[in-house]
Amino acid sequence: MPSILNCLKLIADPTRLRILLLLGEESLSVAELQQILGMGQSRISTQLSQLKKEGLVADQRSGKNNIYTAAVPVELERIVREAAAELPETEKDGASLRHILRKRKDHVRAYFDELAGKFGREYVPGRSWKGLAEAMLKILNYEVVADLGAGEGTLSQLMAQRATRVIAIDHSEKMVEFGQKLAEENELPNLDYRLGDIEEVPIENAEVDLAIFSQALHHAEHPEVALAEAYRILKPGGRLVVLDLLQHTFEKARELYFDTWLGFSEVELAEMIAAAGFDEVETLIVDREEIPPNFQTMLATASKK
Repeated sequence: MPSILNCLKLIADPTRLRILLLLGEESLSVAELQQILGMGQSRISTQLSQLKKEGLVADQRSGKNNIYTAAVPVELERIVREAAAELPETEKDGASLRHILRKRKDHVRAYFDELAGKFGREYVPGRSWKGLAEAMLKILNYEVVADLGAGEGTLSQLMAQRATRVIAIDHSEKMVEFGQKLAEENELPNLDYRLGDIEEVPIENAEVDLAIFSQALHHAEHPEVALAEAYRILKPGGRLVVLDLLQHTFEKARELYFDTWLGFSEVELAEMIAAAGFDEVETLIVDREEIPPNFQTMLATASKK
């Protein structure tokens, strides 16, 4: 039986208390705890070591990882839950845990994560991401699409071949002029370029069926505001698609590409999308660059009820 006094001292720390509550719900690895808590590996490992020493957590080996489980004495379980309820992070931790568990159970997603890492390593004539993207765009039906942060409008032009109307938004006058010129040259009258900011989109409420951010969200000053704008302009039943960089540490991206954010973690992006009001939020990694700094591309999808 662990010392009650020592246990109380340990769970008085908010971080250790958050860990115990999470491990009481589900057995987790250090990496999964990192994603949920947004903390470094060494800090979490230190806290787990202290909890394990007192017998409040147990671990077992699973492949390359140690999986941790709460082992809180019955006498302390109620205290842990009531104390955790006082922490402001508890609700967010619970949402992040549910996201992690959805990913863990999704065997199809795991398969495509592996496939994405292999795609393109071996040459196959005619096979490319661009080719696949164009093929998918041809078979999907859209009515009104908003390409938010469209840049030169390559994606907008592809979608305009299928959609009834595409509204391309960019804050650069030169980009908008260039896009309008291309639309005219390629005879795409249903492609409407508009000058505007993704945090204040010049589109009416509930006007579009699909809203896309393609490598645009990490340029936003307030990405949560941009996502709220996407929610506003979508019709009920509309879909959101976000393609962006997975969180990285390449600081030069701020200077080279004018990035405001160094990507996002899957949990962070999923939380922002859900906070904007979306349902059915899913994320996955769809590409991994082999050339340094080894950027990874993340895809997120969601729907508006």
